[in-house]
Amino acid sequence: MPENGNTVSVKVFSSINEVSSTEWDACAGSENPFVSHTFLKTLEDSLAVRAETGWLPQHVVIEDVSGKIIGSSPCYLKNHSHGEYVFDWGWADAFERAGGRYYPKLQVSVPFSPVTGPRLLVRNGEDKKRTRQLLTGGLIELANQHSVSSLHITFALEDEWNDLGEMGLLQRKGQQFHWRNRNFKTFDEFLASLNSRKRKMIRKEREAANSAVKIEVLTGDTLTEHHMTAFYGFYLNTVDRKWAHAYLNHDFFQLLRERMSDNIVLVMAQDTNDYVAGALNLRGPTTLWGRNWGCTERFKMLYFEACFYRGIDFAIKNGLSRVEAGAQGPHKISRGYLPSETYSGHWIRDTNFRHAVEDFVDRERLGVQQEMEALSELSPFRRPNQSL
Repeated sequence: MPENGNTVSVKVFSSINEVSSTEWDACAGSENPFVSHTFLKTLEDSLAVRAETGWLPQHVVIEDVSGKIIGSSPCYLKNHSHGEYVFDWGWADAFERAGGRYYPKLQVSVPFSPVTGPRLLVRNGEDKKRTRQLLTGGLIELANQHSVSSLHITFALEDEWNDLGEMGLLQRKGQQFHWRNRNFKTFDEFLASLNSRKRKMIRKEREAANSAVKIEVLTGDTLTEHHMTAFYGFYLNTVDRKWAHAYLNHDFFQLLRERMSDNIVLVMAQDTNDYVAGALNLRGPTTLWGRNWGCTERFKMLYFEACFYRGIDFAIKNGLSRVEAGAQGPHKISRGYLPSETYSGHWIRDTNFRHAVEDFVDRERLGVQQEMEALSELSPFRRPNQSL
């Protein structure tokens, strides 16, 4: 798919292994590990991502006349909507009841990961807006070649979302709950910023969890195969309890440790000599992303300690500016995680269906904004001039 004038070429690859890791990462950067060549390769090499699981890689790259990659997007041809966390089941049902065929579709995202980050990856030094336009045009052309109903770019950055809107894609908003570091030096300093009732609640929850089990935070060389095998068991238990599908497999967790141990922050809880629970996070230079939680035994307040408070504590100690705690959960507000917008862009082939979806996302955006404003009133942080 050459651009007019043959100044660039748009290419599609059915595996990340067909793309140079150096060239891909020159576009992905180092801020977000989820869009790195290594993470995407780990998903594919472990066979968690492949045609048989409904995630056929169709990665789009832009090459200049010298063959240098100046832009890329992690893209997948899908025959379902599992593992995305920006739900379009209602869209699929409505379109198919009207006689349409919603699947397959194209999905630009990180499989099984509701994490915000760049989706239109641009090499440093290139014209960001132009390259994003080229990537989006290439993705739409790919959608046309596959004759799919739609293209979805989810959990994008806000400035990407603005550019997608200018290019005619429908703009959808969602919300998650993120903790932001206000230059705290210690966890106690974070607690001091809260109102007294929430401060006391968190102290009691932490005391209950830490008196019941021994908790350790593992990263880098401290991680072992045993830790990841134990955590995989916790992951499966959570899946079973939720009647969900185990997207990830044992090989994925082991390869992740082998390849990205410095990005992993694994919180593990031990009762006597046995590991009983764990929370898996990935970190970048400025952000910690909470990803998976699981347990074999239930201990009072352990979920809050492992998934929320240990993440905050790690971020403070390591100078990170933000912790993203994953999907769902207004209960996170009282623990310092406040509503934050998420962004996605959508291209719909059928004109009538597009109009219906456009009306829906317009109304949904308003609803999300109103809900976020209401939830923000529940903030546990002290108001100005409020006493301790």
